[in-house]
Amino acid sequence: MILLGHGSRVPDAGNSMIQVADALREKGDFNMVQSCNMSRLGPHFDEIFDRCVMNGARDVLVLPYFLHNGLHVKLDVPAMMQQAAIRHPHVRLVFGKTLGFDPLVVQLVEKRIAESDALDDVRHMSLPSEREFPVPPGQCEFVAMDPEEADRWKAERFE
Repeated sequence: MILLGHGSRVPDAGNSMIQVADALREKGDFNMVQSCNMSRLGPHFDEIFDRCVMNGARDVLVLPYFLHNGLHVKLDVPAMMQQAAIRHPHVRLVFGKTLGFDPLVVQLVEKRIAESDALDDVRHMSLPSEREFPVPPGQCEFVAMDPEEADRWKAERFE
């Protein structure tokens, strides 16, 4: 079983997913429990899937550690998995459901609301510099732009 998160430039951003994977591994209900990221800092899916196969896995469940069924869940992750499945035709590769809605999520949100009473106003937060989290080598940053600006950018470079 592989927990698959989005990934981030922030090194400890995936720690909670790793803790969940560790807890599942300790329970002993699964032969193998791994965690990985779709992008940004690794380990990445291809590496972890290959490791599972090298360790004898013949059935691999990938559980997306996502709340919503957005574009990554609808398209990007399944496409990535289909490419990986070509390398290992003898392995059954299953794409599980997102965390999504569940009464347990409602309980968790209620818990976080109660915990927020002890938190300071946002104006008192100390924010890190974005320079502390560089884009990993070989990757690029998404830059939002309005349609007119995007058209100008394309025209300058491709027309």
